[in-house]
Amino acid sequence: MDSKDEVKRRLSVEEVVGEYVELRRAGRNFKALSPFSSEKTASFMVSPEKQIWHDFSSNRGGDIFSFIMEVEGVDFKEALEILAKKAGVELKQYQTSDGAIPKLKIRILEANVLAGQFYHLCLSKMPEALKYVKEVRGFTADTIRTWQLGYSPEDGKSLYKFLASRGFSDSELSKAGLITNRRDGLGDMFRGRIMIPLCDAQGNIVGFTARLLKDDKNAPKYFNTPQTLLYDKGRQVFGYHHAKESIRKQDFVVLVEGNLDVIASHQAGVQNVVACAGTAMTADHLRNLSRITSNVRLAFDADQAGLNATERAIGIAQEVGVNLVVVSMPEGVKDPDELIQQGAEKWLDVIDKADDAVGWVLKRYGKEFDKSTAEGKKQLSSKALAIIAKITDPVEREHHIEALARDLNVSKEALISKLTQKPVKTKVLKKAKVAQLSPDETAYEDDYLALISFYPDTRESFRLLLHTPFSTERRNQLFDSLNNVKFSQRLDEELARDLHLDEDYVKILLLTAEEKYLNFSPSALMAESMALARRILKTGQNKLKADLTDQIRQAEESGDVKKAAELLQRYQDLIARSASSGKKHTKEDS
Repeated sequence: MDSKDEVKRRLSVEEVVGEYVELRRAGRNFKALSPFSSEKTASFMVSPEKQIWHDFSSNRGGDIFSFIMEVEGVDFKEALEILAKKAGVELKQYQTSDGAIPKLKIRILEANVLAGQFYHLCLSKMPEALKYVKEVRGFTADTIRTWQLGYSPEDGKSLYKFLASRGFSDSELSKAGLITNRRDGLGDMFRGRIMIPLCDAQGNIVGFTARLLKDDKNAPKYFNTPQTLLYDKGRQVFGYHHAKESIRKQDFVVLVEGNLDVIASHQAGVQNVVACAGTAMTADHLRNLSRITSNVRLAFDADQAGLNATERAIGIAQEVGVNLVVVSMPEGVKDPDELIQQGAEKWLDVIDKADDAVGWVLKRYGKEFDKSTAEGKKQLSSKALAIIAKITDPVEREHHIEALARDLNVSKEALISKLTQKPVKTKVLKKAKVAQLSPDETAYEDDYLALISFYPDTRESFRLLLHTPFSTERRNQLFDSLNNVKFSQRLDEELARDLHLDEDYVKILLLTAEEKYLNFSPSALMAESMALARRILKTGQNKLKADLTDQIRQAEESGDVKKAAELLQRYQDLIARSASSGKKHTKEDS
């Protein structure tokens, strides 16, 4: 992974773009007024899932780097420096001529994979650890294999010796967070613990969560791999690679505290569940999740720490712009795992009955403060208004103010007055050093490519264009390739690789199809594809006529009568074909 990849891993496109334009949620995407034109109707789109932006008014688009280049008027190197500073990436560590950092990351990944296999094997050889996992936690053999649960031996040297025998240096293992310097010298980071691999979005092991097998008051029950080149606890979402398909399908995610809660939920069949990998929830956790859903249901533990964490999370969710509701554990139940043990249906029931953030606050403090007294109303309204103040949507804010007024039996005006006593801090958008971008006159070609890529039934129109050039090199490349490629249901990144195309360009095509044509009927889609195909055909013919005219002029000026005659014949043939094609299209339309 180079510096560019690391910056893209740490920064989301909505986070970067949101500093320059005011983004509003529009389904799975965000919409805004274009920073590149003086438009009154929003046509600037940001896709968290695809991590791209696209300005339909100028037909520009790309990733975070292309956005900064356009909006700040800088080249790629300067854009990288701007974004690296924002992401906290030290570019110097990536500027070694021998590629040392990328090689080290590969070695760390390889060491983690072997460590995971080693721990998993050790679990099968340790009856006490296996009993805990199977009987106390209730995990099946399939679950143990799927999540590659393991055990770290107490001797503190086994993994170190194993990996050293495989050629890993002390420096590599130390930087992977697998060994540490103890009183008896270098040894294993984890000893006598149940090991839970932490994986990235592709399922690669980047670290571990370790739980004590035998309770020890002098040692933490849980601790994670320290920060490494691969593992960042502030961004790591546990279980994401197993949960992402279910999250997309159900369009919401359940966020819990404990990794073992996640595993128990997946085993029970509720698979759109993830955790924050044993650390406090951050804005980056929510940003990562918002790429596939804007709906988060928070199910933290019912103890005081969990309640406090929930309140903090509500504020963070408002800043990030996700829709957050709170799942409350039933009376006497401390965490999701305990509830799941009572039955998956009970777990599903509390997920379905999640409260909005303000409602949750009122429930939490309703018993603590006496609503019949002035002091009680004062305290309870302060707690609720602290949450309402962070709500950016005015309609949603008014709804909660009215509900709070009814609950406390006070006037809405009194609550609004209290809410506005102190100004609510709002985000100050950066002033863009932006030049007005003229509309792309060939945008309709992208529209056509998006249409036939996303909607297979429209590809009948493709036969009209078998010999028609597109306007730009990348469209030419894609057009020529499409003529020889068996289409998949949609043009995805895999096909982009087959065609040797920029993945961002393909993602923009998909975003274009989703935004422009999602509500079209099948007949309207076909009519649109035929209209665009004819426009491309006509433009291509006109371009060819202009080129031939110019070549004829040059041949006549040079005195090459024979070449001029040949070119003139080609020109006349083109005119005839164009007329014949026009009549055929008119007949088909009728």
